[in-house]
Amino acid sequence: MTIVADGIRYAVGAIAVGFLTAWLTQQPLAAAPFFVFAIFSLYFFRDPDRVVPEGPVAVSPADGKVMAVKPEDGRTRISIFLNVFDVHVNRTPVGGTITRVHYKAGEFLVASKETASSQNEQNVVTVRMQDGTEVTFKQIAGLIARRIVFNRAEGEMLQMGERIGMMKFGSRMDVLLGPEWTVLVNPGERVIAGTSLLARRADASA
Repeated sequence: MTIVADGIRYAVGAIAVGFLTAWLTQQPLAAAPFFVFAIFSLYFFRDPDRVVPEGPVAVSPADGKVMAVKPEDGRTRISIFLNVFDVHVNRTPVGGTITRVHYKAGEFLVASKETASSQNEQNVVTVRMQDGTEVTFKQIAGLIARRIVFNRAEGEMLQMGERIGMMKFGSRMDVLLGPEWTVLVNPGERVIAGTSLLARRADASA
């Protein structure tokens, strides 16, 4: 199991503070919260490998629960909520070229709320597939998640399911798909980043 570098840094820092606290107070139990945080950091920042499917499909960009499947500006929006126990490493739902990355300042409402899709701080990414089809996805901050990490850039080529960044602590991801896609998920379903199918091209055989 790979751990994101930030998780290791947080864990090491927490352990160091824990030992220092125990030494200064001469009370080993005073260090317990720091050791618990260190363990949680390693768990939260885990980055498991995933088996990415093939074919004319779009995969989930995040682990979590599908909160909404709704029409939005001529496309279908699929919203996924990540709680603090989900893997928070994000992946691209489709392969192609990043044509636009746009950061939008906003609020930090609870990410499970519908209004978070439009009002919260977010990073909006558009990927153009080889046939010209464009898919947009959003990394959306939440009440606790106040740092969005996106480690790609415009012009880069991505393979479907490839890692593109992460969000720190509970958050939300939206995927916007055009009419050429047939959505395969429903609200309430659990999805896994890079593995679970969100949609299939409508003009492709099942």
